[in-house]
Amino acid sequence: MSLFHIDAGQEWRGGQRQSLFLVRELRKMGYRVEFVVQPGSPLEKKALEAGVPVLPLRMRSELDLLAVFRLARQMKKRNCRLVHFHEAHGLAVGASAARRAGVPLRFISRRVDFPLRSRAKYTRDVDAIIAISEGVRQVLLDSGVPGSLITVIPSGIDFSPFEPAGSGDFLRREFGFAPDDYLAGIVAALEDHKGHAYLIEASKIVRDQAPKVKLIVVGTGSLRLELDKQARDLGVEEIVFFLGFRDDVPRILASLDLFVLSSHHEGMGSSLLDAMASRLPVVATRAGGIPEVVMDRETGLLVPARDPAALAQAILELYRDRGLAARLAGRGLEVVHRKYSAEAMAGKVVELYERFAAKKGIRLQ
Repeated sequence: MSLFHIDAGQEWRGGQRQSLFLVRELRKMGYRVEFVVQPGSPLEKKALEAGVPVLPLRMRSELDLLAVFRLARQMKKRNCRLVHFHEAHGLAVGASAARRAGVPLRFISRRVDFPLRSRAKYTRDVDAIIAISEGVRQVLLDSGVPGSLITVIPSGIDFSPFEPAGSGDFLRREFGFAPDDYLAGIVAALEDHKGHAYLIEASKIVRDQAPKVKLIVVGTGSLRLELDKQARDLGVEEIVFFLGFRDDVPRILASLDLFVLSSHHEGMGSSLLDAMASRLPVVATRAGGIPEVVMDRETGLLVPARDPAALAQAILELYRDRGLAARLAGRGLEVVHRKYSAEAMAGKVVELYERFAAKKGIRLQ
């Protein structure tokens, strides 16, 4: 018998990292897991690097019938008893395959706080939806999903890449920053809901009062050229540095003085967990599940979303008050280790699996 996990993501983002963490932990617990991924995707590469076997399956669209038939055949062949969908594309293909194969247990992870386009897609023949935050749970409820279907299990991370934190001189050497430059950074896809435009606008306000502050932007996405133009139009291109996709995020975080997340939609913000594990003070917006991770003036500073002036003032406050920044960073490190490990996340997911399996008289191991 086996458990199928399906993630059709073509990019390496927070959701893909979470699905890999979960599959890896389940395998450690002795579950037989088939990890269905797009061939040639960053997720396939990362999984293989982590020693996690994959089942590559090309899923070209949500209506890819060939993928449905191939996946259903694999589910029958490998006696699939449970399937877990990690994003919308994989859900569409995988749900059809699971129905054809008669898979008795079906779970969905929901990691974004966008309203549902199709309630039926998320509720038909589903045992449970795992929301990564209360914010996501509320959006699901507002979209008409019954509360009895929703379980909140926060994301978790692997702390090992951040311990030890590494040299804080890495970015300073690479870009020639001065020793007294203050490096504020964001790690997020360059998409509208991440709010980069507001952060770049805030950087102009910060530059006028504290020219030593630099903004490090890590990530790729559809807004890359637009954001670059905005920086040039605002005259901040000399303090805003676009690094693109990076495989060495822990080294980059170790080089920063401050982490910022400017989203106006956010399921939870797993990059915040990375930043807190890297002992960084955090400035973030009150969006989605972020306030569940960042407690204002306890583990970071929270500001309204879409408010460049508020973002700027929070950045300036921590730039000027290094004692406060250090206290927030220390408290954040304590909280992230206590509440947000990949092991704890996987343990809660297994409890959910086994509870539903017991109700249906199904053995998963």
